[in-house]
Amino acid sequence: MPATSTAAATAAETEHLYEGMFLLDSGKFAADAEGLSAQLVALLEKAGGEVTAHRPWQDGRLAYEIEGHRKGLHYVAMFKMHGDRIGDLARACKLSNLVIRHMVIRQEPIVYEAMLNALSSGPVEEEPPPPAEAERPRRSRPRAEESEEDE
Repeated sequence: MPATSTAAATAAETEHLYEGMFLLDSGKFAADAEGLSAQLVALLEKAGGEVTAHRPWQDGRLAYEIEGHRKGLHYVAMFKMHGDRIGDLARACKLSNLVIRHMVIRQEPIVYEAMLNALSSGPVEEEPPPPAEAERPRRSRPRAEESEEDE
């Protein structure tokens, strides 16, 4: 029996890798992006997390109204945290005026590293389109009316 309690205690003390998706009010974020980002990072750190990467993910209309919001900003954060502190984070998110909804997923190290690289590289910039080719002169086709007159 003591081995089981020791294993449970060790698991609670181990830091795990997490991906958090937070739905924020897009109007507030547009007004003060830096301030809201700092507040979200502070919320994660207060709950015991170590944020390794974060950035806005997607802004737009929601499929349905959530707590009176028709638009929202999805904000993704990658962080390390002890497993026993996830409940504290969930409680803090529910009490916060900043977060409308949230979801936290424990990630495997390989997936975590891939997401970390994707977030750290910044937004993907599209290449400019190639210069337009010189337009070829179009050959004119005889119209249906003209072809009937020829017959």
